[in-house]
Amino acid sequence: MKKIILTTVLAAAVFAGCGGSASGDVSESLTGSVTMNGSTSMEKLASALSEAFMEKYGGVTASAEFTGSSAGLESLAAGSVDIGNSSRALKEEELEKGLIENIVAIDGIAVVVDPENSVDNLTLAELKAIYTGEITNWSEVGGDESQIVVIGREAGSGTRGAFEELLDIEDQCSYAQEIDSTGAVMAKVASIPGSVGYVSLDVVDGSVKALSLEGAEATEENIKSGSYPLQRPFVMATKGEISEQSEAVQAFFAYIESDEGQEIIKSVGLITVD
Repeated sequence: MKKIILTTVLAAAVFAGCGGSASGDVSESLTGSVTMNGSTSMEKLASALSEAFMEKYGGVTASAEFTGSSAGLESLAAGSVDIGNSSRALKEEELEKGLIENIVAIDGIAVVVDPENSVDNLTLAELKAIYTGEITNWSEVGGDESQIVVIGREAGSGTRGAFEELLDIEDQCSYAQEIDSTGAVMAKVASIPGSVGYVSLDVVDGSVKALSLEGAEATEENIKSGSYPLQRPFVMATKGEISEQSEAVQAFFAYIESDEGQEIIKSVGLITVD
């Protein structure tokens, strides 16, 4: 995985933005815009970073749309936006278009069920069998007699792509419903008895129950140790290296790497890139 590497100039920009320098306060002088499009799973992160960045740099507008990872990367390749947000690693064909994979955080993918489900843990083999249609009733994995309703994301979703790739079940899934956003998956699973879905770990709340996998809960500690198997990068891709981008975009990435930016990543439930 590729980490963001800042130049001395960018690091200095962060310092100047926080406290000023002999050449003036960068936070006051910087102008321009930062436009993003992509993953719905990254909405909380992208929104939080954009709002905080605009508070620091009043002359810059940062905006984001959330149409899915693949759509965002297509927009980036076409030159329609500065940053393509992807909740999966970039594919070879995307890299061949000159897109650069800048990993800004690590996310766990939580497998969620309705709160009344008696199952607490699945093996990866059981999870794969559920999503490929080999297991169709919760009683087959130690639960109650109840039909499993398999819910997933739409084609092109970064969450779906990462989930299927991690389980090695691409193009093998048997979905009862395909949903077009993270929030909608949560709402469906919460309201449909016997349902199962997958979402970004940072959005899990009391409306659903997150299952352990191979005996490991979906926690930051378990993700960092590798004991929880479903984890993926949150990528803010650029067309060309960060150093080739506009001054505003370079400052945005510098802000992500700053102490403030790293705290925002943690505050929305994600794991910083060490």
